[in-house]
This record gives sequence, structure tokens and C-alpha cells, in this order.
Amino acid sequence: MAHASIIELSRVTKTYGQTDGSRPNGLPALSDVSLRIGKGEFALLMGPSGAGKSTLLKLILAMEQPDRGTIRVAGRDVHRLTKGSIPYLRRNLGAVFQDFKLLPEATPLENVRLTLQVLGLRGRDVLSRAKESLERVGLDPNSRKPVRCLSGGEQQRVALARALANRPPVLLADEPTGNLDPALTLDILRQLELIRAAGTTILLATHDPLVFRHAPASRILHLEMGRLIEDRVVDRAPNFTAELDAFGEPIDALAAIDDDEFCDEPVVELRPGADANLEEVA
Repeated sequence: MAHASIIELSRVTKTYGQTDGSRPNGLPALSDVSLRIGKGEFALLMGPSGAGKSTLLKLILAMEQPDRGTIRVAGRDVHRLTKGSIPYLRRNLGAVFQDFKLLPEATPLENVRLTLQVLGLRGRDVLSRAKESLERVGLDPNSRKPVRCLSGGEQQRVALARALANRPPVLLADEPTGNLDPALTLDILRQLELIRAAGTTILLATHDPLVFRHAPASRILHLEMGRLIEDRVVDRAPNFTAELDAFGEPIDALAAIDDDEFCDEPVVELRPGADANLEEVA
């Protein structure tokens, strides 16, 4: 059954300068890319490092401007929006980045809560949503450890919880399982499928073969050197039971690691304005 498009790119090209390490001599990060992603789809964006996956996600989020072409989200031309309208666009786009973009001195709960406040939520709903989102990815919402004391995998899950807290209709994920073991990777994929089944459109960028084999995707997109070389519809019924049996149960990392394995520095109270860096992901 055809899905109405919620993300649409038409002949998009983006070139960085000659000093850009991943694209020497000004070669395009994206070259004449056109694609459509329907509402409720789980689209898997494949390709090696440097293929243009992160650039594509940043363009959808209006974090960068294309040289040519148009990008529409829910029918709106993203790059014709006024500067004041971009935060409203991002309220409908949950995002998980490779570099997390977390507040290192804040706890997991504070990271999620502050993002919701940047988005304009207030009152008790902020705290309940933040706790619920952390629990969905297997983290203890009551942990008082600052994020900088968590492992890379735990920080990845905080970033995912933050992206999901606002219950966005679209989730953009850039290597969201990059620092997780196989069991946790499969568990995150299972949670993403539940999110998609509830109506969220997912665009997940990865070069992880495990994700490619097991993600319950409805569309496969493949980038090579900035060009879209594959765009095909697939029908993958989610079934994680056998895979989880093979890899074992995912570990609740915060509960499984002794407190003395974490740094024991106290949580630093956040100064006013400390959440300013969250605006670009909100």
C-alpha cells in the first residue's frame, strides 16, 4: 500500500569546500539525490563512512543548506522557512546524532527534561515524559551520575531517549546503535519498530551490517560517494526472538555496573542558559 510522502528530496546537491576532509577538491557530499519516504515507513539509509548519510540528515533538519534542489517535510519546503520557523520544524523531527550532543555535566534525566523545556513543554508532563523515555531505552531515570561518566553506549541511549521524548512524527537517527553490543543493538531495533508501529516515520542511517540484516525496514536507500544508487521497497516482518536468543539478553547497563566503576564526582548544578546547545537538536 502506498504511503503519502512525509519527506521528499528533489535533485538535492550539497558540496563542501576543498578543505573538507571527507570530500577533497570540492567533490559533492550529495549529488542530484531524489527520494520519497512515506508516512509510517522505516527507511534504512545505508552506505560507508563519507557516503553522505549525515549530510542528508542535516539538510532535512535545516542545519545546513543545499546548493541545489528542494527538501520538503510534510509538504513544507524546509529551506524556505524563516529562521524563526525552524524550531517549529524541529519539534516534529526527533534526531539522534553520532556525536550525541548531550550536556556532559547534566544527568540523563536533566538532558531529556531540558530538551522538552526548550521545545516549550512545561509542568509535570515534562518530568513524566522524560522518565518514561529513559525507561523505554533501558536506563534508570533516577540516576544522579552526569552523562560524562556514562559509557558510549549509555550516552547513545540517552540521546535516543531525548529524541523520542517529544513523541515526534519523524525520527532521524544517525548511527544510533554505533556504540552498542549486538544484543543491545537488536533491542534498540525492536524498540524502534514499536515506535514505527505507533505511527512514527523512521529514517535510520547506518553502515552496520547487523543493523542492515535485522532492521525491520520497509525501504532500503543506499548512498555511495554522494549518489543514491539504490532505492527499493522491502517487506521485513520484525522477528527478534531468535537473534536475541543468540546474543543473550540486553544488559541494563546502569543497574549492572557497580557504582565504583563510575567516576564519583558530584553532579554539577546547571547554570542558567546551559541548555543553549540543545536548541539545534530541538
